[in-house]
Amino acid sequence: MSEAVVPRTGALAASGERVAKKRRRRPSHLVVHVILIAGALLMVVPFFWEISTSLKTYAESSSVPPTALPATPIWSNFSDVFGTLPFAAQFTNTVVMTVLRTVSQVLFCAAAGYAFARLQFPGRNVIFVLFLSVLMIPSQLFLLSQFEIMQHLGLLNTVIALALPGMFSAFGTFLMRQFFLTLPEELDDAARLDGCNPFQVWWRVMLPLAKNGMLALGILTAIWSWNDLLWPLVVNNDPEQMTLSAGLATLQGQFLTDYPVLMAGSFLASIPMIVLFVVFQRNMLEGIASGAVKG
Repeated sequence: MSEAVVPRTGALAASGERVAKKRRRRPSHLVVHVILIAGALLMVVPFFWEISTSLKTYAESSSVPPTALPATPIWSNFSDVFGTLPFAAQFTNTVVMTVLRTVSQVLFCAAAGYAFARLQFPGRNVIFVLFLSVLMIPSQLFLLSQFEIMQHLGLLNTVIALALPGMFSAFGTFLMRQFFLTLPEELDDAARLDGCNPFQVWWRVMLPLAKNGMLALGILTAIWSWNDLLWPLVVNNDPEQMTLSAGLATLQGQFLTDYPVLMAGSFLASIPMIVLFVVFQRNMLEGIASGAVKG
């Protein structure tokens, strides 16, 4: 009987130690959660202010001290956006530009990333380092040369000019290379034994397995393309050929800016990206996390 009591006593002691450890951990966990909640609220404040301002009058939006909520919501600010800007045309231009950039980057960067991760060719590491060096160069330095190329090709004030410079990226190549490195090399060997050439291995075997990485790159590219402002302002000056970001920027006057209408347009323009991120956020985080496992 004493032999049966000893194990139970030991189990109770171990259980008590676990409970004590959990209690000791609670204060640190509480601090972490408080910091995370504070950070989340800090991120939400600009979005709340955007919605609040879009429902204010001009006097309320420019009052000092500022008012957090409108006295009476002015829903006509949203209809004024469509009367001030060719919203439908600019929305279409933004969608076309985003789709072209996203699809092209996913395919091109997936192909380049697979080549750097799996294929053996002379100077592979040197070329990859040169690719990464592009990330250290500010994109503004390429504006003049890219504009001159578009001008000589006769593509100014076209949707193609908006999309063309963003169809490939060094970051996307790096992300996809890191993702392909996490996949077992035995899959390539098995596919080659079945008679697949390098393109078939990439297309039929690797791409289906790299779905999360491609989704992560696609979402990042879509958000970046949707919010791109500087290049659309430079290459297209026709309002009918502008994107939403460039069109909304034209609402800022030198002496007077109608902030409620500007915020209403900004809110409408942000809805597609919010929906995209909410729907695919899990795949995006999994893709980025998987690509960071192996270097």
